[in-house]
Amino acid sequence: MARILPLDAAAHLPLWQRPVTLLLLMAFAMPIAFATWSALLNNFVIEVADFTGVEIGWLHTVREIPGFFAIGAIALIMVIREQVLGIVSLILLGAATAVTAWFPSLGGLLTVTMLSSIGFHYYETVNQSLQLQWVDKKRAPQVLGWILAMGSAASLLAYGLLVVTWKTFDLSYSFVYLTSGGITAAIAVLCLLAYPQFEAPHPQSKRMVLRRRYWLYYALQFMSGARRQIFVVFAAFMMVERFGFEVHEVTALFLINFVANMVAAPLMGRAVTLWGERRALIFEYAGLICIFLAYGGIYWFGWGVVLAAALYVLDHVFYLLVIALRTYFQKIADPGDIAPTAAVAFTINHIAAVFLPALLGYLWIVSPGGVFILAAAMAATSLALALMVPRHPAPGHETVFQDRLTAAPAE
Repeated sequence: MARILPLDAAAHLPLWQRPVTLLLLMAFAMPIAFATWSALLNNFVIEVADFTGVEIGWLHTVREIPGFFAIGAIALIMVIREQVLGIVSLILLGAATAVTAWFPSLGGLLTVTMLSSIGFHYYETVNQSLQLQWVDKKRAPQVLGWILAMGSAASLLAYGLLVVTWKTFDLSYSFVYLTSGGITAAIAVLCLLAYPQFEAPHPQSKRMVLRRRYWLYYALQFMSGARRQIFVVFAAFMMVERFGFEVHEVTALFLINFVANMVAAPLMGRAVTLWGERRALIFEYAGLICIFLAYGGIYWFGWGVVLAAALYVLDHVFYLLVIALRTYFQKIADPGDIAPTAAVAFTINHIAAVFLPALLGYLWIVSPGGVFILAAAMAATSLALALMVPRHPAPGHETVFQDRLTAAPAE
């Protein structure tokens, strides 16, 4: 039987067995499968499955359906502990990634993508909840920055190996997917067997939580999911379709991107601590508006591949400031609301993701630049919402419109 240990007793464990170390290990395991899947996907579907923008749009729509139903995690944690659910989801992600290349057809890819996506989205839902429960509020931005950096390091390792070995050893899609997915699943099994199950001090609600006072957090999550989908689906696809990137070139771009992320993530965590959530979010969304407008310019004015690659890296650096959105919620939430609200927020984040990729796949055929201009408009909406975040968020002081109900000075 698994050992259940109160969170405050975990300080007496060896460093390698503590809760934050488990979060770091899971953060390392997930990108090995997911980053490899992402790096190979566009070349695999174009070269092997003969996809166009329409099929890639449908694939990403299917990929996001489990995110929309992440709210189902609330039902699952009634019968399984959050920590176990997160690790089992990680195993599913690894296993489904491992067999991806065995199904080089639209139907087959949609099926294995759905399975891997269930693993990914339920892992991410639970993982975000555990981070906010297990990490102290004062240390949260910095620790979350280190967790993001660990994920970037794993992606860097995966991409680095792909760049060095893909052409040198003439690797196949099947071998790479099988190896990366298997490693992720193996690490997840280790996490399941080698760590106690940590008991947070605040029991989590086992029902869906929708609170009016969290409305701004919900709105920011919705807009974040909407504009993020545009970039995730079409930015790398553009590098292959418009500029003819091969697998090792796409992977080299990802490699550069994650070197930047690994360095920047702790710095962004520190920036959130110094600036506060309001300023960090404003900075993120203002930067994203400029990035998406520049992407539109690549199509309309013929700007080149170097700018496109630079913008790809910059977008990911700005996205690291998602830490601010998580710590904003941590500061305004009732402690028992974290798990159910993480599931609700993940579902809200994926509402647009279910239909946007498929619809924009058709727009992409007509006007690729227009897709990125739409993303800029969404980032502008996020900026308007970020202006409503108070300087000092707290329960009862979730927006700038409320009276000062806490001792913290209001905007």
